[in-house]
Amino acid sequence: MNGETIAAIATPAGRGAVAIVRTSGPEALDIGRHVFRTRAPLRPRVATRGTVIGPDGERIDEALALFFPAPNSYTGEDVLELQVHGSPAVARDTLLALLSAGARLATPGEFTRRAFHAGKLDLSAAEAVADLIEAEQRSTARAAAARLSGGLASEVERLRAQLGAIHEELAATLDFPDEVEAPSAHELEARLAAVDAALGELASSWERGRLLRDGVSVAIVGPPNAGKSSLLNALLGTPRALVSETAGTTRDTIEETIALGGGLSARIVDTAGLRVAQDALEAAGIARSEAALAQATIVLVVIDAAQRLDAKARALLVRTRSHERLVYFNKCDLGRVGYDARDEPERDALLGSVLERASVEGVRAELARLAGGELVDLARPMLGTARQADAVLEARRALKVARQTLADGAPVDLISGDLMRAAVALGELTGRDASEALLDAIFARFCIGK
Repeated sequence: MNGETIAAIATPAGRGAVAIVRTSGPEALDIGRHVFRTRAPLRPRVATRGTVIGPDGERIDEALALFFPAPNSYTGEDVLELQVHGSPAVARDTLLALLSAGARLATPGEFTRRAFHAGKLDLSAAEAVADLIEAEQRSTARAAAARLSGGLASEVERLRAQLGAIHEELAATLDFPDEVEAPSAHELEARLAAVDAALGELASSWERGRLLRDGVSVAIVGPPNAGKSSLLNALLGTPRALVSETAGTTRDTIEETIALGGGLSARIVDTAGLRVAQDALEAAGIARSEAALAQATIVLVVIDAAQRLDAKARALLVRTRSHERLVYFNKCDLGRVGYDARDEPERDALLGSVLERASVEGVRAELARLAGGELVDLARPMLGTARQADAVLEARRALKVARQTLADGAPVDLISGDLMRAAVALGELTGRDASEALLDAIFARFCIGK
């Protein structure tokens, strides 16, 4: 790093009980002494009460200060955190006092970037920090926390070390041909196949990681007045969507996130009832419903069980048979004539009522099953971003070329370049071989103060 001391507000914008203003760098303690007055000296990792003073000597707030000396801090540098009352004005004035005393305003993610450069965490763990901050569901937070613990980096470095060992053996046979015997092509193929199989396991984890981070996309579709909005409200546990007995009440799509069983979440979209529009506004809502239906991973088809299946309801059921779907016949408390008249492809449809908790939880559990929730194992290393998945695929492409070279009977030392290419790809994943441009792109998604 360039030796500058940085500062930023580390807590979210808005009012709260406490706001944290953080500074990190070689001058953190000296700058802190200019703005924080206390009778007791600051001791490492001990909260000290004092007064925050502005540039012109005015009192800003009574606060607590925590000093973390290098290298035992988040960034590996001297870090001073001032905990002030959670007024936006107080936090802002405290930050301005630190900047006036010599600190520079931190850029997005600069604290974590300094931690990366100090070796406090690898690049995949740094990305997990951003995912953890953005997590809205428990499963997403748990997946990010698992990556933050370093399990992914450990697995990648283990495989990278195996490739490095093979490369060193090949180099030794070239440098000392009379003393070191070259490994056989058969032996090398077996070792590379084992590394490739492990990378294949990581590659397959990308879909699980994506589902944990982003959630599965679910579109609720059905005829008007089937109870789509009521089902959304029941799944959320709150009256998010407007419910009415009047057909066409939902004019636009409503998107919310719900927790599923099996460690997954769902981005669930309540759509306007699919029918011939009565006006231009409803037509626009139905057009968005069609788009949501086309883009959804899972379609949740809601049908009124108490009404006879008319041609439009049957047409919707036929139309969605090509989708991954869950068919739910609602309003069983009022009757089941529609459910009893269902066709063979809908034999496994659920029957229930949004007024019954067990029925709603049955829908949630079935969505989790369709989403593959039972496949999620947070104890296993898991890729969390498309960048990480691309690095693994690049490493596998290089190994494929190396294995083909061995299969063709070429001299074994010719695979050295491919092994290096695979190792570099894995090094980009953990950050060992990451370019500054790549680091800029990754840390740009962080908030200021983290």
